[in-house]
Amino acid sequence: MNTVLVLGAGFVAGPLVRYFLERPDAAVRVADVESSKAQALIGSHPRGKALSLDLQNEEALKKEIAGADLVVSLVPYGFHPTVARHCIAFRKNMVTTSYASDAMKSLDADARRAGITLLNEVGLDPGIDHMEAMRVIDEIKARDGRVLGFTSYCGGLPAPEANTNPWGYKFSWSPRGVLLAGKNAAHYLKDGREVDIPGPELFAHYEMVTIKGLGVFEGYANRDSRPYAALYGIPETRTMFRGTLRYPGWCATLKKIGDVGLLDQTERDLKGTTYAALLKSLAGLAPLGDLRTALADKLGLSAKSGILDRWEWLGLFNDEPIPMARGSALDVLEHLMLRKLRYAEGERDMIVLRHAFRYAGPDGREKSVTSTLIDYGIPGGDSAMARMVGFPAAAGARLLLEGKISRKGVCLPVHSEIYGPILRELGGRGIIFREDEG
Repeated sequence: MNTVLVLGAGFVAGPLVRYFLERPDAAVRVADVESSKAQALIGSHPRGKALSLDLQNEEALKKEIAGADLVVSLVPYGFHPTVARHCIAFRKNMVTTSYASDAMKSLDADARRAGITLLNEVGLDPGIDHMEAMRVIDEIKARDGRVLGFTSYCGGLPAPEANTNPWGYKFSWSPRGVLLAGKNAAHYLKDGREVDIPGPELFAHYEMVTIKGLGVFEGYANRDSRPYAALYGIPETRTMFRGTLRYPGWCATLKKIGDVGLLDQTERDLKGTTYAALLKSLAGLAPLGDLRTALADKLGLSAKSGILDRWEWLGLFNDEPIPMARGSALDVLEHLMLRKLRYAEGERDMIVLRHAFRYAGPDGREKSVTSTLIDYGIPGGDSAMARMVGFPAAAGARLLLEGKISRKGVCLPVHSEIYGPILRELGGRGIIFREDEG
């Protein structure tokens, strides 16, 4: 009987926990600072155990890791290196769905000496995106082809029938991460030229992207795409771009959100302050006067702008008091989004992931191929996001338990021994890419 320790009982943990509870050879211990969340995942299953665990209590953490055969860390990414160090000390394999940070990468040599695998980036994005990219790239190389361009977009969005608010977006978890990601600078290669976009200008640079069968979306750059040319083994590529998809209107709206200061994280006194008063203060507007007209002038918009329609719908123009005594502008924005941008009972989310490759065959002729995944949540069941993150992590963990991953140290799922079995298992669950030749 293998014991799997799952750290974190958040929104993506459910499919992974059930994956192992359905296996007669596995016991699952789910640990969370809120034990009630862990208990909700375990239920009354005889091979499941819910635990209350504060990750800052390192003695309790070490005890749990020592008693496990494998650790899946689904906690905030800053805790992963601490968990990994204890896994190295006790020689336990570990899986995470987060980007491998510099702190995690620094543990590679120690993990190799301990003879263990720290498998990172095995969720959706990062995760499935890497695996499908490498599957196609390896096929192109097997035909003596050379990859000349790679462009990838991924988005977690409301399904078309659930796209019912002016923002074109809904949250099933905290908006903070999505909002803060919009402050990141971006870097990528396009036709052999390096492109650098400062964080404040990120949402001013987007393209319209057509997804077959769904329509038109906005796509904007995601962090630094350049290192992926080396990671994917295609240093010859002249284009390397990884981006995010949103419904139309998102980028212009978030650009002005940033311009006016609503992403500011400085704590301030909010007692007795209304939403409208905060917005006027951030924008440097006079306390009196029509807010919409003044904002339009300040931001260079028409008073009838859809951007201002979205802000008003969200509640930023309201004269009601903000229900917190202290907090940042970002805290206030997050509060409103959690209140207004939520999925209703029975609504589905949607995952869209599309890779586009341009390559030269052995005869020098250029060709193209796209690979597209579209998946929907289950009404009343798991969201598409939870499935797309939870199942790859579970499949990677199973491979480690079965000794089918030979690589040691800090690993990503870019090797065929890892991505091949996981993609095949996902396909058996109906998670399938559609490939189209150009």
